[in-house]
Parts: sequence; structure tokens; C-alpha cells
Amino acid sequence: MAHATVDGLLISYELIGDGDGQSWAITPGGRFSKDTPGIRELAAALAEGSGGKALIWDRPNTGASDVCFTGASESEMQADALGGLIRHLDLGPTIIAGGSGGSRVSMLTAARHRDIAAGLAIWWISGGVYGLMSIGMHYGGGSFNAAWNGGMAAVAALPEWAEVIERNPANRQRILDQDRDTFLATMERWMSVYCVTDDATLVPGLSDEAAAKLDLPTFVFRSGESDIHHRRETSEKIAAALPNAVLREPPWPDTEWADRHTPEAAKQGLFARWPLLAPQLLDWYREKIA
Repeated sequence: MAHATVDGLLISYELIGDGDGQSWAITPGGRFSKDTPGIRELAAALAEGSGGKALIWDRPNTGASDVCFTGASESEMQADALGGLIRHLDLGPTIIAGGSGGSRVSMLTAARHRDIAAGLAIWWISGGVYGLMSIGMHYGGGSFNAAWNGGMAAVAALPEWAEVIERNPANRQRILDQDRDTFLATMERWMSVYCVTDDATLVPGLSDEAAAKLDLPTFVFRSGESDIHHRRETSEKIAAALPNAVLREPPWPDTEWADRHTPEAAKQGLFARWPLLAPQLLDWYREKIA
């Protein structure tokens, strides 16, 4: 495991492969780390198939990286960290890929750091009123409630921050050092990004106008019709909005998202089947980018 300092933040990362071919950056969703089953395996397949290397990393607020409570949104802050990390590692033009929350971070990275983006690959894109409101509360609601009622010590004691404190013990003090009122304002600002009130913003933090300028080669996997959090129509509308995007069916059944939450599948991990995406991604890379 390696670390880099990007804009004052300690970022944990790993480079898979050592070839001179195409570089990839893979971002998981939720608050899951790069060590979640499926992430490293997908990276290895992409690096080997393109003769290059693949970056897996812990976003700020995940895994062994520092916590950070700045930025217009958490995803925007993480996108800037990824852009800085790619530059720090001198990876050159990189295919930026991710699923669920990682798709949002990937899109924002490509939009905000176009010079380091060779392509964009996204799947499980959060959307719909229910999907967006539920993840807004998932990411910010617990911390807001804890800070409101018990101050920053209560936030540091939340289970959702246990892994980042265990793997990076200094994070506990970073949380305790936050000014309570400023932290509350940050959580409300971050949650408000998911309160999309019009049809001009398909992706929280990325307007359709900004999306229309993303002219880089883009691969969008269509979401399952049964997926309540990553709505099918969101993936279809995003593919239609991006000028150089292709929309393709994923290599799993329509019920994949729900299936990943069964007790047996949960033992394998939410992203355990992501390596199945590699053949289609590599075919697209060879056709559109190589």
C-alpha cells in the first residue's frame, strides 16, 4: 500500500500493473475502500488487457485516506483529489472509471480535470428522487444528527467512521477538530446537492450543460430496470446527454443490484462481479481510444 499527499490530504492508493500502455483509475461506490473484493481484480484485468496500469485508491473519507470536509459536495472534493492524484503519479491521460458513487466521482473528475481524462466508463449511476434522497441521507444524515445532538465526539463514535479511524487513527482527531457549526453547515450543503429540483441536473453537482461538454469517449452500462437506486432511465439519459457516449447492456442480469444484497452475495462483497465488466471495457478501449 502506497500513500501520496494531494492538496494536504494523505491518499492511500495502489497501482496495478507496470506497463507503458493505457492508464485506468477505478473508483468504488459508497464509503467502500479500494480493498473491497472485485476492485483489485477489475484493475488487474484492465491493466493486463491494455498493457498499462490501473490505479485503485481510497477516496478521502474512505479506507486509509484522510477525512476531509471541504468542497461544494463530497463527490466534488473527491473528484479533485483524484485529479490531483493522477497528476501526482504522472499517469498521463487516464480512463476514469467507476460505479455507483464512483460513477459520480468519475464524471466530476472528467468534467473538472478534462486534461487528464482519456475516457470515461460508468455504471450503477444513482438517480431518481428516491435514489438521490436516500444516498444524501446515507452520506450526511447520520453525521449531521450526531453533531447536532452530541457534538463532534458523537460523530467520531459513529460506526460509519469506524473503518477510516481504525485504518488511519489520526482521522479521529481530525473529526474532533472540526468546528461543530461549520461541520453542520457542510453536511447540509453536501446533502442539498442530492435535492435535485429540475430536469437540468441528471447527476448531482454536474449540470446537463456541463455534461454536454464532456466530449471524451464514454462507456455507459445500462442500469437494471429493477434497480431502485441506480435508475435505468438515469443511465439512458446520461448516455444520450454525453456527445461521445455508447450505452451497452452489462454482463449480469437485470436484478444484479438486488442480488448483491442477499445474505450469500453479501459475503462475497457488493462489487465482487465487477471484473466481469473488463472484456467489454477493453473492447471499447481498443475501438475508441487505443
